[in-house]
Amino acid sequence: MQFYKERILNAAQLKRLSEHKYSCSSASLLDAWLQPWWCWLVSKTPLWLAPNLITILGLIINIVTTLILVWYSPDARQDPPRWACALCALGVFVYQSLDAIDGKQARRTGSQSPLGELFDHGCDSISTVFIALGACIAVKLGEYPTWMFFQCFCAMTLFYCAHWQAYVTGTLKMGRIDVTEAQYTIICIHLISATLGSDVWATQVGSLEMRYSLGGAAVLGAVMTLGSLAAAIVAGGVGKNGSTVAGTSILTPVFPFSFVVVPAFIIFQKSESQVYQNHPALYILAFGMVAAKVTNRLVVAHMTKSEMDYYDWALVGPAMLFLNQYFKNALPEYYVLWLCFVWVVVELIRYCGQICMEICEHLKIHLFRISPASAPAPVSARHKQADRNVTSDSDISESEDTAPLVNNNSIS
Repeated sequence: MQFYKERILNAAQLKRLSEHKYSCSSASLLDAWLQPWWCWLVSKTPLWLAPNLITILGLIINIVTTLILVWYSPDARQDPPRWACALCALGVFVYQSLDAIDGKQARRTGSQSPLGELFDHGCDSISTVFIALGACIAVKLGEYPTWMFFQCFCAMTLFYCAHWQAYVTGTLKMGRIDVTEAQYTIICIHLISATLGSDVWATQVGSLEMRYSLGGAAVLGAVMTLGSLAAAIVAGGVGKNGSTVAGTSILTPVFPFSFVVVPAFIIFQKSESQVYQNHPALYILAFGMVAAKVTNRLVVAHMTKSEMDYYDWALVGPAMLFLNQYFKNALPEYYVLWLCFVWVVVELIRYCGQICMEICEHLKIHLFRISPASAPAPVSARHKQADRNVTSDSDISESEDTAPLVNNNSIS
């Protein structure tokens, strides 16, 4: 079943996708410590549970718990209930844990496929937005809207740049302090807010509030991460003459993401009704879903070794806000922002759904079901050793390169 008659992936792209092998390296500090927990958790997971179903369940929990925070503090300036912060901490923990075991479950059940990597990164691109937004609400960063804007878009940019680097070098590289460390830091932030209340972050530490100290640490980490990613990108790619895996310029991915960040900043600055300042959560979710869509297209371009198009239908959403400002707010900006949000969410779902259906049809597999034809096989000693050696966050523990691709009726 297709949503549109026009297909997104052509036959050559699907062929290259089926030949794609996941490549990832990590030096993460926490992942080695968390491997025993992840291995125990996957050992208790039913063999009939499809890996992609594990991933999507974790994402849903993360979204729901964050939306509860948004409900109580949509402007990130109100005190959210302490139980909501605790619930959000649990949501991030559950998401991180389930996201870390879906690849292990795929190897347990012999159900690896290239779509598992794509599905996982697609969910990660969405969860990045919700996790960053939840952390901002927990510390009431809406009192400093520009800082909140920077924090959220910094998280989206880091995630995009990691996949930009993978598009150039062919390998997703994780540093000593990376996604897992960031996620557990945010869990701690939520737990502190749940225990002591969100106002604790306004406590003065020297001449700065505690939340600014956290922000400074985040900026330092972001600069270090971006520096290492930039160095890897500038060093050249694996393609001809140092190009990307698709043979394109290493700079091409900068343009699609710029079409998200630059309009978001301009609209925020030019808004006469201060639409961002009054509705920061909705604003970040709207543009965050556009960023997720563009990131998904970058992952698809990497896995299919294809050029990344600049135009994206999701950009129609920000264009609505631009045009409304151009015509002197012919419609209330708040309503246009809602229209933008609905448009980009529908477009993201449409794109992801169609991509999954096309790949399922090509590989003759199912998205959320393990076929009875592929009976679970015992985990080989090689796979057990791979689980002990692969130290990563949710992305790395799913590495499809630790086992041969199996073209069966399951996914991940």
